[in-house]
Amino acid sequence: MTKIISISNPIISKIYDYGVLAKFKLTSFIIMSAAAGYGIAFQGSFDFFKFFSLLLGGFLITASSNAINQILERNFDALMDRTANRPLASERMSLMEAMVAAGFAGVGGVLVLWFYCNPMAGILGALALLSYAFIYTPMKRISPISVWVGAIPGALPPMIGVVAASGKLDALAWVMFGIQFLWQFPHYWAIAWVIDDDYQKAGYKMLPSSGGKDRITAMFSLIYAAMLIPIGLIPTYFGWCNNFTLIAMVLCGLMMLVQAIILFVKLDNKSARGLMFGSFIYLPIVLLALVIGKI
Repeated sequence: MTKIISISNPIISKIYDYGVLAKFKLTSFIIMSAAAGYGIAFQGSFDFFKFFSLLLGGFLITASSNAINQILERNFDALMDRTANRPLASERMSLMEAMVAAGFAGVGGVLVLWFYCNPMAGILGALALLSYAFIYTPMKRISPISVWVGAIPGALPPMIGVVAASGKLDALAWVMFGIQFLWQFPHYWAIAWVIDDDYQKAGYKMLPSSGGKDRITAMFSLIYAAMLIPIGLIPTYFGWCNNFTLIAMVLCGLMMLVQAIILFVKLDNKSARGLMFGSFIYLPIVLLALVIGKI
């Protein structure tokens, strides 16, 4: 059943709706990876103004991407239990209001990154916004390839953080991109496994196998989870971080791998939830280890 949220205070209700439109919790989680990218890449004295500009610009761009996603999917959101109470799907917010908010946030975020970090960060931010909103979003009902497409903008925040700090699209930026890129596949496929019935109501094709929740899907999750281990060796190998980072990344990678193996063996929702929650643990620990390991 759809959970209906009713808030009597109109101001609090409007704030709540904007938080849902921006997907505040998810946006904050994503911005954490941009902050980690900055933290591992900065040299010399820490530039707090540039750092907070990165957070602000990244937040606005991500919020805009999520808002455009809901604008384009408002009719499909109304079909699914978990999204039917969103402000556009439930018609608590007008389409024009959402479009104006998304436009201001997107343009504002790109400008903040461009002028207060550097132009390259602004370009990458614009790329993340446009590819997520206008390529990934419509592809979700066409092909499971959308997950691979969506993983590109999803992996750009830590790269943007590195570029904001260093001004360079160097090896460190690409490795940070790679870690988050690979992490997304077991993460999103585990989520899609758990809520596949809801996704089918809207016609979303998110699992890599035409058979849906089968061994092929579990195998894909296992392959990408396994790749997190070798890529986790790279930061220490190149001397960007110390052995603390190495140990943390290998242990977290093994955790994801074990959970993916369990899903491959059992093929049930409980195992998929285990992988999903494990992925939520993996990313913040790994990002924190990368920053601490640089000190």
